[in-house]
Amino acid sequence: MNQVRRITILISSAILLFYVQGCALNVRPAKITAEPFIPPAPVIEESQPTNNLVDAPSQATSPADCSNNLTYLQDLTIPDGTQVEAGATIDKRWEVQNNGSCSWDSGYTLRLVAGSNLGAPDQQPLYPARSGSKAIIQVTFTAPSDSDTYSSSWQAFDPQGQAFGDLIFIEIVVP
Repeated sequence: MNQVRRITILISSAILLFYVQGCALNVRPAKITAEPFIPPAPVIEESQPTNNLVDAPSQATSPADCSNNLTYLQDLTIPDGTQVEAGATIDKRWEVQNNGSCSWDSGYTLRLVAGSNLGAPDQQPLYPARSGSKAIIQVTFTAPSDSDTYSSSWQAFDPQGQAFGDLIFIEIVVP
C-alpha cells in the first residue's frame, strides 16, 4: 500500500509539474514578426463649409507664371430637374478639378453669370485648391415661391477678373 501511495504522489506531482510548466509557457510574450499596425489618418469634415476641398492648398503661384482652368466633374447633390418645394433650402455641391497650373487663393471667386441667383450671393470665394487637385464647391440656394423651372449658371474668375473653366449650374423645378 505504501508503494501505491508513492506512485499516486509521483503521478500527481508529475501532473502538477506539467500543469505549472504549461501555465508558465503561456505567460511568455509572443515574438512579433509582422510590421506593427499603423491606423489611417482620420477624415475631418467641416461643420459649415462653403467650399469643401479634397486637397489642401499649397503656396499660391503668381498669375503671370501660370494658367487657370476648372473642369466640372460631377453633380454631388441635386441632379438637374430635381423637384424642390417652394422656399426649401437647397445644398448644392459640385465636384470640380483645378487642372490649371495656378493654385486658387483668396483672390479667386465663383460668380453668377446667368439665370437666377436663387437666394445665394452673386459672388462667392473659390479658394483654396492647389493645381491638380479636386475640390467640392458648395452653394446654398433657396427655392423660389412660384412654380416654374429655374436654372443658375456660375463660373470661376481669377484675381484679375478673368473668367476661366467650365460653367457649373443648377436646374430645379418648383411644382
